[in-house]
Amino acid sequence: MAVVLVEGISDQIALETATVGRGRDLEAERVVVVPIGGAHAIGRFLTRFGPLGARVRLAGLCDLHEEEIFRRGLDAAQAGPAGTRTDMEHLGFYVCVDDLEDELIRAVGVAGVEALFDSQGDLGSFRSLQSQPAWRGRQPEAQMRRFLGSGSRRKLRYARLLVEAAVGRDALPRPLDALLTAVRPIDGQALDHRPERQPTAQPTHAGAAGRERI
Repeated sequence: MAVVLVEGISDQIALETATVGRGRDLEAERVVVVPIGGAHAIGRFLTRFGPLGARVRLAGLCDLHEEEIFRRGLDAAQAGPAGTRTDMEHLGFYVCVDDLEDELIRAVGVAGVEALFDSQGDLGSFRSLQSQPAWRGRQPEAQMRRFLGSGSRRKLRYARLLVEAAVGRDALPRPLDALLTAVRPIDGQALDHRPERQPTAQPTHAGAAGRERI
């Protein structure tokens, strides 16, 4: 079994959508994606799932600004060396620059994202944001990130749509692509990036994490 720790629900939707787009079945592969409700919860979840080392394989995804928080959590959980981004990737943890929305906007392209907005009836609202004094003249990628983040439901909806568009272009962002590769089963077992530990506890349900980061 593998557990993938992500910051919020939109990250979970993006990863699960990418998996479907690649023709894979996380349930059949015994891979569970767990939104932890924000980067500061990473230590608690590593402690919760980590002691099962030999039976539960851990992986994860975070934004650039939360990289150091994830690194400290991995160090505290003694998951293995995590001093550099390469070390983190060796442990199965990947960093989005600047965040997952930014990665997806680059993958799909400005014209592609605008086409998605148009198909969803959101292009007029996006043009309104672009005309606001605070956003007028800014880079379109920054405007798009702001627009996507201006409502939780919008962010969740476009997590799926943007990933589908990226998969259709064979342009899935590297952190998502690498994470999917990291948890691909090998001979029926998810890839393990960490030293094995003896089981000492059973994991508790992820729903107790508190307020979710979207």
